[in-house]
Amino acid sequence: MSTELPPQRRDSEAVQILATEHWSLLATRALTYQESLGRVSMFMSILSGSVIALALIAQADHFGRTFIVVAIFMLTVVFFTGVATIRRLMMLNRDDFKWVIGMNRLRHAYLGLHPELEPNFVTSPHDDLPGALQTLGLDPVSAPMLGTVFHGFVTLPGMLGVIVASVGGAIAGLATAGFGAPVYAVLLVGGLAFAVSLGGILRSANRSFRRYGPDVEPRFPTPPKSST
Repeated sequence: MSTELPPQRRDSEAVQILATEHWSLLATRALTYQESLGRVSMFMSILSGSVIALALIAQADHFGRTFIVVAIFMLTVVFFTGVATIRRLMMLNRDDFKWVIGMNRLRHAYLGLHPELEPNFVTSPHDDLPGALQTLGLDPVSAPMLGTVFHGFVTLPGMLGVIVASVGGAIAGLATAGFGAPVYAVLLVGGLAFAVSLGGILRSANRSFRRYGPDVEPRFPTPPKSST
């Protein structure tokens, strides 16, 4: 007596397994976004609390040496928290990339079972970088600035990087003012520290983007477009 399942039943069970995994990846992506927003909220709360505390200290010390020492210490903690937050956001972005790759592979399996559904999908069934970007709505053909410094400013790590770099500039400016430097020197050092901090953050983010998916070997790459 044969125990082999009929093709229709095998396809039905395969779809159920794929759909279960698909929902699992969707839930994991939701948790990834939730942690990203939670990290950003935590950093902004620390920054806001530090600014309020420094405002109270400035009223009591009238921007004297005590204020400068306390401000440098507190802002250094804020700066460290910001850098750690950005680094974690980059890690979460890489994780999210993997979940998108996984869903693209599942979508490829759906189309393998029912290729007639292909016109109904607006996302990609390919598990390489172009396929993942298409699923994310970031098709490099229609977004030529993707992965550049300019694109970095509109991402969550990029926008947060501007704030963190501002904190770094404030630390350098306060340290310069503590040594009795003139106003122009304080502004110059602060601006230079801001530029260096922001450049380092954006460079790190760009390198992280370039390394997306090295440990995910494409199994169903995007086919080359035929020239007509």
